Amino acid sequence: MTSLDGVIPGIVDAHLQQWNPRRTPWAANRASRLYRFVPGIGDRIFPVIVSRADREYVLTPRTVARTYEPRQYAADIAGVPAVAGVPIDTVVHMESHWRAESIEDQPAEDTTSVEETRYVVGLPFGERGAPRLGALIAHADPRAPEFGRILDEHAAVTDLFRGVRIISSRHPDPRVRDGGDTEGMLASAAFLEGFGEIAARKLIFDASVYSHQLYDVVTLAREYPDTPIVLDHFGIPAGVFGPIGLRTGATAAARADIMRLWRERMTTLAGHRNVSVKLSGLAMPVLGFGHERWGNIGDQATLAEMIGPFVEHIITHFGTERVMYGSNYPIDKPNSRMDMQVGALIDCLSRWGPDALRKVFRDNALRTYSIEEVSAP
Repeated sequence: MTSLDGVIPGIVDAHLQQWNPRRTPWAANRASRLYRFVPGIGDRIFPVIVSRADREYVLTPRTVARTYEPRQYAADIAGVPAVAGVPIDTVVHMESHWRAESIEDQPAEDTTSVEETRYVVGLPFGERGAPRLGALIAHADPRAPEFGRILDEHAAVTDLFRGVRIISSRHPDPRVRDGGDTEGMLASAAFLEGFGEIAARKLIFDASVYSHQLYDVVTLAREYPDTPIVLDHFGIPAGVFGPIGLRTGATAAARADIMRLWRERMTTLAGHRNVSVKLSGLAMPVLGFGHERWGNIGDQATLAEMIGPFVEHIITHFGTERVMYGSNYPIDKPNSRMDMQVGALIDCLSRWGPDALRKVFRDNALRTYSIEEVSAP
């Protein structure tokens, strides 16, 4: 396998989430409280208290109901140098659901997500083997009252604030997890109007949608061609590897159709030069890898074989300048160790040579999220 040693000093993980059920009022707090007090019972009762859609999305309560902070992340990335030749030395934190459940529930003065920003910058990044925090993407909803003021509050907390994300994924299959509160959110008049506050501040927007929603990202990119947009999880072609939900990806023909439509939409999206793609979520359970609570892929070679066609299509159409790596940890953790994930992606990208590896695993994320390069010791 190709090594990154001599190519880059370290990997930038452009998609990491952190939380602590004892401290954070985030979306999974009900399961978190249960697991905190009775972890053994929590494992058994998880299928009872959590919807099938949520179970398929995370596979195990341990993913979301246990603390995941720099110490836990440092343990997960300890094996990366053995396969990559270099460590992960920088991370971008991605908002992790500190929000009102819907825009209607969110009062004008709501700044819950600002508390997440305060929480994240107070974590011990850069200590005891944990990478440094290079940038932060916060939660904020352009449809919200006083959206601009909330953006300014995030910026006042830390100079690492680079932009926002609001998960807008919705699926026609009723048993596939919805992240957004309404269909067509990104292309709605209210969203597009509020998005002007992001553009005016020269911030970044991370978009999280399912693959059938990619034309909404096209609309957003067309309306704001000078604002950087990063597509998370390579567009989430839910069910492309196997059955999920009620009927999604249930047959080989259905999976082929998911792949075909993903290809078409990604090709169209690539024509908008302000859009980059994050090779994150490579082992997301919602892609249809399987339903076992721990490990549905097998090994590095299997993962590389499965994601290879997606990586090839993205590099072919977006080039190597608009693609970056993200772990999506800990959501991907049940299906893939970090070293296996990184190794599989190196295997897929090595055919394009060291320049592509350098850009995807480091340079593009540094540039996109305006992260200062680490000074040589």
